[in-house]
Amino acid sequence: MSFSIALTEDNKINRNTFMQKMQVAGNLRLVFSAENGNQCLEELKGLPYNQLPQVIFMDLEMPELDGIETIRIAKSLYPEIHYIVLTIFDDDEKVFEAIKAGASGYLLKHEPAPVLQEAVINVVEFGGAPMSPAIARKTLKLLSQATVAEQSAQGAMPDAITGREQEILQYMINGWDAKRISSVLNISVLTVRKHIANIYEKLHVNSRAQVISLAHKNKWV
Repeated sequence: MSFSIALTEDNKINRNTFMQKMQVAGNLRLVFSAENGNQCLEELKGLPYNQLPQVIFMDLEMPELDGIETIRIAKSLYPEIHYIVLTIFDDDEKVFEAIKAGASGYLLKHEPAPVLQEAVINVVEFGGAPMSPAIARKTLKLLSQATVAEQSAQGAMPDAITGREQEILQYMINGWDAKRISSVLNISVLTVRKHIANIYEKLHVNSRAQVISLAHKNKWV
């Protein structure tokens, strides 16, 4: 079974190298080769629907229209096409920007023909997301860091909540009423109720149940 592909790459040497790899991978048919994003979009516009490439390999750093913006535009116009980034750098920001734009895979340019061939089969046949090992490792690391940061943010009590209010909040979460809290903290019931009202206002809630739900959701307990 053969697959139709296209290439968008501004560097002539890289284009020639890619062509050579395609000759090795005999089941990949090149529909067109574009030198920048604008040319890629023009090539697509001039093709009948049944002649569109199944996969477009996309460089990122290009004049006129870069790879990420080209993917974003092309994906909205031709959602059935898969877009695989080919890049020299495993740049953190570019990886996520490309994925958000609609890229199905992210490969380094030095990958041999069999890897490119397998990537095409992966996305077309199985809806996969091929990545070079170095990029996959970096992506997993970044996702792990983002998860830790999110958990850390969730665990932080809002700055607006004072120390005394945090104390009362903890007692509230444990099911204590205002009278019992007042006796433990040696303050009046009225003062406790005032603190509770402030907590409701600062957390934008209006019941104890909402406070408890919010506390568990944000891991304050």
